[in-house]
Amino acid sequence: MAGAVAGALAAAVLVGCEAAPPEPAQASADYGPPPSGSEFVAPAFEFEQVLPDVYHARGTGSLSVGSNGAVIVNDEDVLVVDSHISPAAARALIEDIKAITDKPVRYVVNTHYHFDHAHGNQIYPSDVHVIGHENTREMLENGGSLGRSYDLFVGPLPDQIAAAEARVAEASPEDRPELEARVAYLRNYLAGQEGLEPTGPNTTLSERMTLFRGDREIRMLFFGRGHTGGDVVVHLPAERVLITGDLLGPGLSYMGDGYLEEWVETLEQLRDLEFDWVLPGHGRPFQEPERIAYFQAYMTDLQARAESLHAQGLSFEEAAARIDMTDHADHYPNLTQPGVPVVAVQRIFELLDGTGR
Repeated sequence: MAGAVAGALAAAVLVGCEAAPPEPAQASADYGPPPSGSEFVAPAFEFEQVLPDVYHARGTGSLSVGSNGAVIVNDEDVLVVDSHISPAAARALIEDIKAITDKPVRYVVNTHYHFDHAHGNQIYPSDVHVIGHENTREMLENGGSLGRSYDLFVGPLPDQIAAAEARVAEASPEDRPELEARVAYLRNYLAGQEGLEPTGPNTTLSERMTLFRGDREIRMLFFGRGHTGGDVVVHLPAERVLITGDLLGPGLSYMGDGYLEEWVETLEQLRDLEFDWVLPGHGRPFQEPERIAYFQAYMTDLQARAESLHAQGLSFEEAAARIDMTDHADHYPNLTQPGVPVVAVQRIFELLDGTGR
């Protein structure tokens, strides 16, 4: 991982959002009418050019898109990494990509099955290759993406909308427009789940797959279970770029469906790849390979501390409240007091008890 690409994040170019005034989302001749949840002011995405023809896609805040994505513009076509949180978000990305290229999207890679990364798959026609791990297809096709993690984030939306509406009713005239915008955002987020049909990749891999698009080599690699049972990273060896989904990010990843002990070993495999840039599923691109070690150390300690409390007979709720990870605050500054996400410890306990899959 030697030799940083010339330039720094501060020099990366944001494109596709500033050039023209916002306009409502429009129908696409190729993808049909906008799906439910498309009531927003475009653009939904901004594109940070990390290297020529390699972009990190992030939401602008006008539409709930869930995760980041990546856009790789090839000689004749485009490969997109992840399809986001809803059909509306996936369609919005297709429209917004037109700000950087008129080439068609012909490949989509699902880094894993989670709803915020893969619930836009259904918009793609059959001539688009949606690529993912076998586990990702299985989980999307059998309802696994609508499980606990989906309920944890999407389930509270009706109550959140009701609470936001109540704040609007009590707000001063000065505060009301911002609160009304929040209500509209949440309503549209919920509307985006209407008509949802989780759809698995139509092309799968078990360990690796390589595409050659002109002079570009694009590798899809599975190194073992981690954030889920089928995390795929996308590696551009010539450009020295690694697109990681939620397997590795600048902060702590969600662990509610993870395999922490295996995750540590899976991350070890990334060290053998040559890369200068990491484009994560959440957060900004980064260039510090030492973040692998930081995350490995955190998970190793969390696993050990959870196992100790499990052996003492504590519930996962009690253990989550008691575990203190503030000794990792140098690398994760948000760790200011004892307590970890309950769902992370619940997952560890499930695997210890043999009840998790």
